[in-house]
Amino acid sequence: MSKGTLKQILLLTDGHSNQGEDPIAIAALAREQGITVNVIGVVDGDHLNEQGIEEVEAIAMAGGGVSQVVYAKQLAQTVQMVTRKAMTQTIHGVVNRELSQILGQDQEMENLSPAKRGQVMEVVDELGETMNLDVLILVDTSASMRNKLPMVQEALTDLSISLTSRMGANRFALYSFPGKKKDIDKLLDWSPQLNSLSGIFQKLSSGGITPTGPAMQVALQKFSKSGSRRSLMAGDEEQLFEESGM
Repeated sequence: MSKGTLKQILLLTDGHSNQGEDPIAIAALAREQGITVNVIGVVDGDHLNEQGIEEVEAIAMAGGGVSQVVYAKQLAQTVQMVTRKAMTQTIHGVVNRELSQILGQDQEMENLSPAKRGQVMEVVDELGETMNLDVLILVDTSASMRNKLPMVQEALTDLSISLTSRMGANRFALYSFPGKKKDIDKLLDWSPQLNSLSGIFQKLSSGGITPTGPAMQVALQKFSKSGSRRSLMAGDEEQLFEESGM
């Protein structure tokens, strides 16, 4: 039986949303559907304003994911770190829920003996390398992001390369917002690699608005329409310990 799939939305933005639905509410909806929302706030010469930082953190918290504010030049290593940290965090959560069912309501990994905790951590590490991973990347292409897009492209290519060593199957989809005529534009449909990005961002026209909420809402629909694999958080967690020999 399948161990399920880790599903993530990775949002790259440099400002707070200013049009449409509340992205924090959409992130909470994503979490209910078994999709983790991670957010990277990208800054360049100037700083992300306080409202933008608060929204970055609030969206990730509502989506059960990881948030990070970073300078554009550090983007490549940050994208990799956030993606992997979110994978581990999701598996931790599922394992803790399973432990509570087995050992009692208040039991979590931290309550185990060192030897048993080490054994569980081996399971978490193994699952991080063997589970399937679906990442839908949502890139803010509003006017202020224009000069950061080459570094976004480099970071996403590096992410694809860094995850190729995993035994589990990776799939990526890439969308930008605001779209030319819609809330988001598809740049790359579900694919095992992000190696076809060369020059893709140079063709984009930048907009002045940041419809983060509507873009995330459409992104959720892309998961359901993609023939996407069963989410880890959608009920497969009871199999984890059996399949890992625990």
